[in-house]
Amino acid sequence: MSVQSVPSSARPSRGLAVAASVALAVLVASALGLGSIISALKLQLNKMPIQPRSGLKFHTLPTELAGWKMVRDEVMSAEGLAELGTENYVTRWYVGVDAAGKPVEPEVAVQLHAAYYTGMIDTVPHVPERCLVGGGMEYAGATRTVPVPIDMSRLVPDPDLPPLADGSRVWTARNARVPSRVRLPIGVEKLQMRVTPFRDAQAKQSLFAGYFFLANGGVAPSADDVRLLAFRLQDDYAYYAKIQFLSPTVESAEELAEIAGRMLDDLFPDLMLRVPDWVEVTEGRYPPDNPRGASASAGGASSSR
Repeated sequence: MSVQSVPSSARPSRGLAVAASVALAVLVASALGLGSIISALKLQLNKMPIQPRSGLKFHTLPTELAGWKMVRDEVMSAEGLAELGTENYVTRWYVGVDAAGKPVEPEVAVQLHAAYYTGMIDTVPHVPERCLVGGGMEYAGATRTVPVPIDMSRLVPDPDLPPLADGSRVWTARNARVPSRVRLPIGVEKLQMRVTPFRDAQAKQSLFAGYFFLANGGVAPSADDVRLLAFRLQDDYAYYAKIQFLSPTVESAEELAEIAGRMLDDLFPDLMLRVPDWVEVTEGRYPPDNPRGASASAGGASSSR
């Protein structure tokens, strides 16, 4: 079998070959240098999934809260679950009740939706601006970010943690169901939520929907803020939880935020049992195979020799 010679016009010149070799060497060196930087700074480009120590899921949230009582749960279809992207969720309707447990007048109805995600997630799915419009509703006004009033008199600073760099504290809370204080997310005293008004033109029904996120021990009002919190390069793990409130009985974004605040005054400890305690994670005490805990143990062993 004869071998045809390559035409001289198709052969790379010596100068081009040298340039290609140099470029390849630079790329290899850059990759090695980047790897060294990532290693030296202990940056984690791949995030591991993490679950709360309690093992509790959102569907186990209490059906009765101070001033609120469940009227029904909504269960998603298999198709809906696939679109939601997680099976750890709850969608539950509550109504406001008086001290005797009877619905207040005028009626106040609120839907609580919570969904948990962990590991490497590229996008933050299923905010109301997407799913409600996709379900046939239309905007009835602009999306606004409003403060959620939390009763800070119910909270106590964590005595085991010093003030943060900006002087703020990590707060703790408890309730009748969670008697031992649990840590709340950093920034809870400045909690905000994004609220949008919607309307159903055919049914002539209007509602307000608002949400915020818990992510890697902090709070965030938007998807972009979630990415900043949940995918910090120094963190080994990543999680976020969307906490959403929807009501057809309120008349403003501020009223929805005020109702969310009243519910959270009782509900926050229950929510925090269903996400990881980020202080334990960053200090290497949880989960059991936390690389930070292994590093600390190795360091202690080395220093004792």
